[in-house]
Amino acid sequence: MYQPVRPEKHHDHVHSHAKDHGDHETHAHSCCGSAAAPALVNLTETASSDAQLSRFRIQAMDCPTEQTLIQDKLGKMAGIEQLEFNLINRVLGVRHTLAGTAEIEQAIDSLGMHAEPISDDDAGAAVAATKTRWWPLALSAVAAIAAEVVHFSGVAPEWLVAALALAAILGCGLGTYKKGWIALKNRNLNINALMSIAVTGAVLIGQWPEAAMVMVLFTVAELIEARSLDRARNAIGSLMQLSPDMATVQQADGQWRELEVRAVAMGTRVRVRPGERIGLDGEVLAGQSSVDQAPITGESLPVEKVIGDKLFAGTINQEGALEYQVTALAGQSTLARIIKAVEEAQGARAPTQRFVDRFSRIYTPVVFALALAVAILPPLFMAGAWFDWIYRALVLLVVACPCALVISTPVTIVSGLAAAARKGILIKGGVYLEGGRKLDFLALDKTGTITHGKPVQTDFVALDARFEGRAQALAASLGGRSDHPVSRAIAQFAETQQLALSDVSDFAALAGRGVRGEIDGVQYHLGNHRLVEELGLCSPQLEARLDALERQGKTVVLLLDHSGPLALFAVADTIKDSSREAIAELHALGIKTVMLTGDNPHTAQAIAAQVGIDRAEGNLLPGDKLKAIEALYAEGHRVGMVGDGINDAPALARAEIGFAMAAAGTDTAIETADVALMDDDLRKIPAFVRLSRQSAAILTQNIVLALGIKAIFLAITFAGMATLWMAVFADMGVSLLVVFNGLRLLRR
Repeated sequence: MYQPVRPEKHHDHVHSHAKDHGDHETHAHSCCGSAAAPALVNLTETASSDAQLSRFRIQAMDCPTEQTLIQDKLGKMAGIEQLEFNLINRVLGVRHTLAGTAEIEQAIDSLGMHAEPISDDDAGAAVAATKTRWWPLALSAVAAIAAEVVHFSGVAPEWLVAALALAAILGCGLGTYKKGWIALKNRNLNINALMSIAVTGAVLIGQWPEAAMVMVLFTVAELIEARSLDRARNAIGSLMQLSPDMATVQQADGQWRELEVRAVAMGTRVRVRPGERIGLDGEVLAGQSSVDQAPITGESLPVEKVIGDKLFAGTINQEGALEYQVTALAGQSTLARIIKAVEEAQGARAPTQRFVDRFSRIYTPVVFALALAVAILPPLFMAGAWFDWIYRALVLLVVACPCALVISTPVTIVSGLAAAARKGILIKGGVYLEGGRKLDFLALDKTGTITHGKPVQTDFVALDARFEGRAQALAASLGGRSDHPVSRAIAQFAETQQLALSDVSDFAALAGRGVRGEIDGVQYHLGNHRLVEELGLCSPQLEARLDALERQGKTVVLLLDHSGPLALFAVADTIKDSSREAIAELHALGIKTVMLTGDNPHTAQAIAAQVGIDRAEGNLLPGDKLKAIEALYAEGHRVGMVGDGINDAPALARAEIGFAMAAAGTDTAIETADVALMDDDLRKIPAFVRLSRQSAAILTQNIVLALGIKAIFLAITFAGMATLWMAVFADMGVSLLVVFNGLRLLRR
């Protein structure tokens, strides 16, 4: 038996993490009865050391129906250990110990699909559009209409009606019959199987015109549905077209040369002209320009770039030439990570989708059994007419197919994910898109989240006269070794004063407290109030000085040696204008806020008051932030967490939804979080909540529409008033209705 790979998030009461793979959301066909498997499927208990990974492009694999057929087929073959399904790009990865790939290709060919071997580099390439030949469908439609006209006029023999109908069925329905036969052989009752049975049954009881019209209408509806769903596919696939293929790279001899971006190494110097797309992530070395970052961050206005600023692959340089140093390879750029995250997100099924999948797996066989009972029982036990009840059974098969229900959730989810990505909100799964509407409490880090994260030194007080001339340089020497914004502010102030710094040995960062190191054989500490308390070096006089500065909203750190505090430094950060607006919008949505920071409580309260945050907690270590999240859960809240640093990672992981400030955030925070805000604008969180609520409303609308209209037509069917062509309109019409309703999210 295969074993689905389903890593779970740390807490039980929330849904599984984005890496919990399930149905992919871009279906090009209806998926009734398809028990879609996880995107990653293990077929053996242990992996072989000599296993190899082969990738195949399968143009016909665009729906969980095909995924299930492939999985069942390859799962029975010896030597195949794991399957990786990427329905967006129609790529199948097979980890196997076979001598070649011929057996795999033959097995897939037997399912009516062609497998084209490809390299890893080609796996992420955009899928070529499948060309549709319209003329056979047009001729079939003409033949079906002619069969209806001839039948109702009664001016021609019945064999002509049958011939016209048969021509229409064969002209547009051979593909449906082929897929239906393959599905039935594999005991899979998908829409192709049900439609094949219904049309064949209509032919056997002499309903030639209706059989032809049903097949034509079904084929037309399938094509419209596929085109509609391609809009959702293209909304994601267009991300892959953002990054250019070539970049202008400086060679060792100083010459500039065009190279493929995937061949450019780390640290290389690259030049981008005005109007060009930036090919790789980097840091500006020369030049000044404005850059359109909307494809990555969703910002509506270009951003000014100067030396030292970050550049993102896929963004557009505006008026000035820039030279930059590559900081990430093509496959590791911010854009590449976005594409990977969105692809993985479409494998993480939302709760509604998991419910619909479970429902359809039970519903479809039950309806098939009911149709058999309708065809057989009334004629046998109630003296009903065989023709009449068999016809009703065929109508029932078409009407009752849960196609609209199955397809309503994935198209809505993928539209929501694409709409969010366009605005610089990277959501790592439908589970989080749905879960956002339930949040009622949001915890926020301070530095880099509410504030700009670039504090400046505002005060310096020498507490020991012997160190009045040296304290600033000593503190800057220690601070320069740290990546904490407060330490960096002290180091940068020393740079502006052109102070000579000392070498630091035995350096250590003390999480949530400060740093330690030796200078000229003497051990010094640079840290906050908590560190002073831990070292037992605090006094009432020092407490009073600290309290006075902290009440001004400043962060205070002290330089200490073994004898006591040597100097006091106060640092202040500036609040983002967007933070105040975001908190106000969150309150309007009924979401309360709490700030969790390692800063002192007085600073925390001062910043919270300025921004409008409901509660503030200070002096928190990473573990304390985690406990604060736990405490909110204990109060019965549904909690989100916003952060940007490694110290926020435990709380981000524990929260129901973790939001990372991705522009300034660390890789750890971005990887741990469930939603990444690509331009560090907190106003994107209320936008995310509104999108989540609208997505949930559309999901509910689609489910009510699908089940409600089905119920009405089922009643009409049992009353003997429904026809086969009406059944097709009921089934495919509702499918198109829910697809178009779901696509409304793309217009946000």
